[in-house]
Amino acid sequence: MKRRTKIVVLGSALLLIAGAASAATASDAPRQREAAALTGTARLYRSAGDDITFSFDAHLAAKDKADPMKATGTFRFSHYLNGSGARAEVEVDCLVTGGKVAVVSGVITESDLPGAEGKRVGVTVHDLGRHDRLGYSWASTGRPGEGNEPPKCVSSAPFEKVKKGTGDFTVVPWQPEL
Repeated sequence: MKRRTKIVVLGSALLLIAGAASAATASDAPRQREAAALTGTARLYRSAGDDITFSFDAHLAAKDKADPMKATGTFRFSHYLNGSGARAEVEVDCLVTGGKVAVVSGVITESDLPGAEGKRVGVTVHDLGRHDRLGYSWASTGRPGEGNEPPKCVSSAPFEKVKKGTGDFTVVPWQPEL
């Protein structure tokens, strides 16, 4: 009887060890890095006190590494001054990053800016830690709904400064096989 108890205990111990090993293997397996990403929220600096906010949640999956137009996600922006302004939500249609710079574009899906829904816009972000910079396509094409639409993944240079203490954009650099 003692021998049988030892075998059961030993068998149970082996099952526990095997289960722990397989659980550790599953959770410790390295996750595949996404091909590119742009995330975060920040407010722009304007001396007049404008409240301008941009938020990004844009991603290019590793499996789509060769095609930045398969990027997914959304971004939002708003601009208010003295109680007037507008906001928009955009569905991402392209994301290209290089180093700490990202260009993302998409089509406005929801906005209170007249004529903006259904129009493409682009934004450029330079991830400089707490001193991020940002640019947007309508700086040269006219405000969304009134001007020309840029093609996918096109924007302006990141000429705007992020308001001190709000910069937290993160750019995951794209590394295509060339």
